[in-house]
Amino acid sequence: MAKFLYRLGRFSFEKRRLVVLLWLGVMAALVAGAANAPTPPPDTFSIPGTESQQAFDLLGERFPGTKSDGAQARIVFVAPEGQQISSEPNKAAVEKIVSDVSGGAQVKGVLDPFQTGAVSKNGTTAYATVSYGATPQDLTDATKNALTTAIDNGKTSGVTVEVGGTALMAKPEMGGATEAIGIAIAAIVLMITFGAFAAAGLPLLTALIGIGVGIAAIVAIGMSTTTTTLAMMLGLAVGIDYALFIVSRYRTERAEGYSAEESAGRAVGTAGSAVVFAGLTVVIALGGLAVVGIPALTKMGLAAAGTVAVAVTIALTLLPALLGFFQRAVMPKAFRKALAADAKSPADAQALAAMPIAEKKPNMGTRWATFVVRRPVAVLLIGLVGMGVLALPVSSLELGMPGDESQPTSTTQRRAYDALAEGFGPGFNGPLTVAVDVKGVGDPKAALDEVTKTLAATKDVVSVSPAMFNKAGDAAMLTVVPASGPSATATKDLVHALRGEAGGLKSATGATVLVTGATAMNIDVSQKMSDALLPYLAVVVGLAILLLMVVFRSIAVPIKAALGFLLSVGAAFGVIVAVFQWGWLANIIGVHQTGPVMSMMPIFLIGVVFGLAMDYEVFLVTRMREAYAHGESAHDAIVTGFRHSARVVVAAAAIMIAVFAGFIGGGEPMIKMMGLGLASAVFFDAFIVRMTLVPAVLALLGDKAWWLPQWLAKILPNVDVEGESLNHLKAEEPVRELESANA
Repeated sequence: MAKFLYRLGRFSFEKRRLVVLLWLGVMAALVAGAANAPTPPPDTFSIPGTESQQAFDLLGERFPGTKSDGAQARIVFVAPEGQQISSEPNKAAVEKIVSDVSGGAQVKGVLDPFQTGAVSKNGTTAYATVSYGATPQDLTDATKNALTTAIDNGKTSGVTVEVGGTALMAKPEMGGATEAIGIAIAAIVLMITFGAFAAAGLPLLTALIGIGVGIAAIVAIGMSTTTTTLAMMLGLAVGIDYALFIVSRYRTERAEGYSAEESAGRAVGTAGSAVVFAGLTVVIALGGLAVVGIPALTKMGLAAAGTVAVAVTIALTLLPALLGFFQRAVMPKAFRKALAADAKSPADAQALAAMPIAEKKPNMGTRWATFVVRRPVAVLLIGLVGMGVLALPVSSLELGMPGDESQPTSTTQRRAYDALAEGFGPGFNGPLTVAVDVKGVGDPKAALDEVTKTLAATKDVVSVSPAMFNKAGDAAMLTVVPASGPSATATKDLVHALRGEAGGLKSATGATVLVTGATAMNIDVSQKMSDALLPYLAVVVGLAILLLMVVFRSIAVPIKAALGFLLSVGAAFGVIVAVFQWGWLANIIGVHQTGPVMSMMPIFLIGVVFGLAMDYEVFLVTRMREAYAHGESAHDAIVTGFRHSARVVVAAAAIMIAVFAGFIGGGEPMIKMMGLGLASAVFFDAFIVRMTLVPAVLALLGDKAWWLPQWLAKILPNVDVEGESLNHLKAEEPVRELESANA
């Protein structure tokens, strides 16, 4: 592989104008395709194989227009203090709002509280439910404005009116000022790392081009823009990192005396090999999200994997082409000074340019690696204890889907939630929908009466609404209100209890009873995620270990890499639980309400962080492997690897942390959780695991770290990631070649 990538790098450098034009053409074609692509069908959230989805499918078939992910608004009315909501003026105000809302084009139905009995026992609170024939993302501005206008007009009567549900749910924003700040920080880190504007700008430029190509391709092939959330986040982060490593290696090769063209080829042949395998681990982790079995998550993972693949391709082709246009500009000031001095004193210039960059300034990576190698036991124990303490909160992890209760108290959604809980009880914020299939039942009405009676007698059920039949009379729908809130453990137990009674009702009445609704679906999602966690880990970690065995020609290094990743994820989840469940430092990042961790977070965080963790492992340890393969001792190889890679790994991690931390400033709790979890995981993995625990473990193992059984060595392909084969290429080219002033 090193030879192939070497030739690819040299070709891209030599034919740089052609390569740049080809990429510009590809991007233009994809942008044109995206602009002319038909509008993709609305995204639907489904969880195949669950009872919730079966019930929604049944309702969609028997009650045309019912959508499992259709938007819904719950308008809560609270009478002025000392008054009843059913008094004549208050009732008139409520009915006026209901009438105004029901006229919208996307409105499927509105349930009047006085007709359905949705009035609290003390008579002060009522609620109306509005159902829409579109998802929250597809509601038009006109529909939303009609809802808010009707409510604002109704408030003039003195009645307090608040709106909950999904109709006014804000779309998660992944961009904005906070992300721009992350990019700005990345630019500053690159400038500090390279000390050259061109060297700092190229990684940013190629990353942005990669995002443009990836997102345009996603839209052009018909995927909706909502699948691009993860693709944008990861595309930017890995795009910068991959270019950072290749540019750094190019500078090192130039400092060793190779020509610009040869340096570009060697950079792609060596660092490019690491980029390929690092990218493969990310792609494996993201593609493995398909194991979960949730189509929306699968699409998001595949879209992000495609964008990462684009970032790898750009780093291997477009980046060396651009290096051809900035051969000297990407080099440090000392090297450029040597070229400027060439005309005055060629001998001095030759000596200065031939001096390796790493030897010109004290190297913190060398000093740190030496410190760790001398005290591996103490460093390992301190690191393990620290990571273990950070992971302790994981024992209290609770999964769920945060709803309106997690919103700030300044929002109407949160006020509606609180008013409904106060007037009717917490369970009214998480009603359960029961779908009953009575097709082929002799007496459907009697069957529904028995079902209603059984459900109402179940512990923790507050009320059961009258059954609503479809036009054909072969299906019915009921609403069950629990005594506890949607995120409570008691509600989860109630859902399981109701489903447990379905078998007896089937035998007694012949009716099929299915429990669904947003609350039940969230419970099913959490369960599906929990069930998929171990298979997902087995597939992703297993494939990655095999891949890393090929890269490092070792058994211990891949296993150590996987175990270190588990430490990083555990510590990151400890931080998430401490902030979002326990409320530690919650106010600082704008978390207004503690609650369960988003049920998708474990799979999501594991998938993304695993890929990124293996990036740092590959970039750092391949340099150690390269030094060891070239004859250095196991301990010396560790120090050499740090001397060449520590600075860029630190820079790469700082950039990732800056990009991910930018999302902590997002308004949605889900986005905050993603940003904090990813930023924490990258920090722990890069600085604690890869740069502290890894050298300590390798120092303890010594030569055994690179041991591979002979029979396995014969089976595994030798990909030459350390670029040893490049030493025999281009023998006719001088080992030292000072670039002429005209280069």
